Amino acid sequence: MDGGTEIGWEPHQIALLGGGPPGAVTVALVALHLLGAVETGPRRTLCATGPEPEGLGPFEGTVLDCLHEPLTARELVRHPDVRLALALTRIPLAEHGLLGHPWLRPTRGARRRVEFWRERHPLPAVRHGLTDEDTLLAVALHGDAALRLLLPRFALRTGLAAPGTPAGGVRFSLCRGRFPRWRDEYEDSVPGDGGGGTGHGDHAGGGTD
Repeated sequence: MDGGTEIGWEPHQIALLGGGPPGAVTVALVALHLLGAVETGPRRTLCATGPEPEGLGPFEGTVLDCLHEPLTARELVRHPDVRLALALTRIPLAEHGLLGHPWLRPTRGARRRVEFWRERHPLPAVRHGLTDEDTLLAVALHGDAALRLLLPRFALRTGLAAPGTPAGGVRFSLCRGRFPRWRDEYEDSVPGDGGGGTGHGDHAGGGTD
């Protein structure tokens, strides 16, 4: 889905600021799921299915290319092509002063901006009637809580959201720490760590899962 939100950034970029690489990959997988471009397999794997959807953005396209063989979401975060795509995604964010040195982590201003967006776009009370764009923005800003509400079966089958009651705060299950404290995953994916080239169901509005 190649189109910015009213915030001015793509959902996966917003998730990268708030949840690091695991957040960005989570949002990309949700986008592909809403387009019917991926299917779930055994042991929480995902795989591309059918022709590539039209209008797919570069980051989502890279994630889809990697899924021509079954992979889990955690494996995707560490895939060389995804790591390169993440590095490219950071460039405009860094140019706008939202990522700083030494590890291209979000600046204090970026964290405040994400918190402002989260307050302005609270977690929906119900999933009925939401557009795909609404769903992606909710996941980008609210992590597991949005996944459990809007795409519960997909999230559990793929390991994107852990079972049980969410802990306090905002969290992405692919992170080892509580969202937005993803430091290990973020440092693992900084530019210059190597990487290859890029190629390139649940539905909130439907009320089914």
